[in-house]
Amino acid sequence: MKGLKIGGVPEHFNLPWRLSIEERLFDAIGLELHWSDMTGGTGQMIKGLQTGSIDIAVLLTEGITKSILEGLDAKIANIYVQTPLRWGVHVPFNSKFSSLSSLENGTFAISRFGSGSHLMSLVHANQAGWDTSKLKFNVVGDVYGGLWALENNEADGFLWEKYTTKPFVDQEKCRCIGEVITPWPCFVIAVRTEILEKYSELINHMSKIVGNQAKKLKENEQSTQTFAWRYHLDPEDVKLWLSETNWNYNMDFNKDSFYNIISIMNKLNLIDSRGLKNWKNELFV
Repeated sequence: MKGLKIGGVPEHFNLPWRLSIEERLFDAIGLELHWSDMTGGTGQMIKGLQTGSIDIAVLLTEGITKSILEGLDAKIANIYVQTPLRWGVHVPFNSKFSSLSSLENGTFAISRFGSGSHLMSLVHANQAGWDTSKLKFNVVGDVYGGLWALENNEADGFLWEKYTTKPFVDQEKCRCIGEVITPWPCFVIAVRTEILEKYSELINHMSKIVGNQAKKLKENEQSTQTFAWRYHLDPEDVKLWLSETNWNYNMDFNKDSFYNIISIMNKLNLIDSRGLKNWKNELFV
């Protein structure tokens, strides 16, 4: 039995992983998977891959792409969620901000530099035609740090997955004034290079088990209650989220589909254009 360490956010997207581990589905392929909740999101997982505290990460496409192209010794093994992520744009509950345009030149709370909350703030600013050089950032660690920053006027805006933050919006801890949708599949499975090269077949079997589990959840009408109970979400919100979400059930993907993210991040000067000639070789085994 091979033991590997995996990290992911403690959010609804990752229920297929949690159930697969709880049901010991990986035993059949000789894999013992140790899951760690990464509340700090993509930035924390990138650090984990870098230090070797985790072998595998389920994380945001934009964050891991940027980090690998900057030299992180990891590869993208597969797309995990095919559909885009819907980022809620949150502001302090009693603030003057009422539209996305009102946040121009504002201070954004981010979990870490290079994280999804950081990169998507820049992507949105670019889409809106703002001068991205005027954006300011406050590093807060995780979603709770972001909420604290809003409540204490340490940030004007905070981007996070909108269904995760919906309970806090309902509790009037913040307001959601809009959303930003990623122009690419939102989550991928990344693996430290030495692990992927050594256990590529095992990683492939692992991914297919999770894809099949996700398919069963998507097709089961009782899944709404399961997601709602486990992640403290409103069942109606879960229904809407499930209707918008498709995992990569067959675990097949086209590497050319990553060209869009490479192009956008290059335009935003988030990656060094000198190394883009061989970006496929950098990102994938």
